[in-house]
Amino acid sequence: MSYTILLVEDNPHIMEINTEALSMEDYRVLKADTGRGCLEALRDHDVDLIVLDIMLPDADGLALCKKIKAQYDIPILFLSALGENEQIIEGLRAGGDDYLPKPYDIGVLLARVEARLRASQRERRVVTYGGLRMDTVIMKGFWRDQDLMLTHNEFILLLLLAQNGSRPVSKEVLIERIWGSLPEQDHGDMYSTVFRLNKKLEAAEADLRVVSRRMAGYALEEI
Repeated sequence: MSYTILLVEDNPHIMEINTEALSMEDYRVLKADTGRGCLEALRDHDVDLIVLDIMLPDADGLALCKKIKAQYDIPILFLSALGENEQIIEGLRAGGDDYLPKPYDIGVLLARVEARLRASQRERRVVTYGGLRMDTVIMKGFWRDQDLMLTHNEFILLLLLAQNGSRPVSKEVLIERIWGSLPEQDHGDMYSTVFRLNKKLEAAEADLRVVSRRMAGYALEEI
C-alpha cells in the first residue's frame, strides 16, 4: 500500500531533504510551505500523515493542528526547533500524535513516520459513522448488525464518505480512488453506484443516504 505524506515546512533545504528521503521509501509526498497551502492540499488530496513544522510564516502550527483535527482524522507528526518540554506538551495537547525536535536524524524521522502509519492503520480497521460500520480488513459494510452486501466499488465509495462524515468528497477524488480514471462520458458508472448504494441503505432501513452537494461532490446525510 502506498501512503501519502503531506510535508508542511517553510525551510526549502529541510523540505528537499525530507521529500527525497520519504520518496525513496516509496511514499507519495505532497508539499506545502504555508498553513494556507496545507489546508488547500487537504481539500484536494487524501492524506495519510502530516509532518508539520510548528513555526510557519502565515500560521501558528499549534492552532493549525487544532483546525486540522477538527475536520480530519489524520495523524500529525510535529517538527520544531522548539524542543523544550513545555513546547512538546503544547504540541501533543493541540492534537499532535508525535513530536520530533530539530535537528533530527533522517532515519529517526522515517522510523517515526512508519510507526505512526502502522498505528493509524490498526486504529482505522473499523470506520464508523452513526449506525454505519465499515470493516476495512474484511471489506464489508454494516448498518447496525446487518450486512449491506456491498460490491467492491460500493464499499470503497461508502468508506470514503464515512471517513469524511458530512463533509463532501469531490467527484474527482471518488473517481480517482475507485476507478483510477474515468472518462467524462462514463460518469454514469459513478451515478449508478451511488443509486445502488442508496437502495441498499434504504432496504436496511438506515437513516443515512448518499446525497449530491452542488459543485462539491457527494456526502452522507441523515434523513
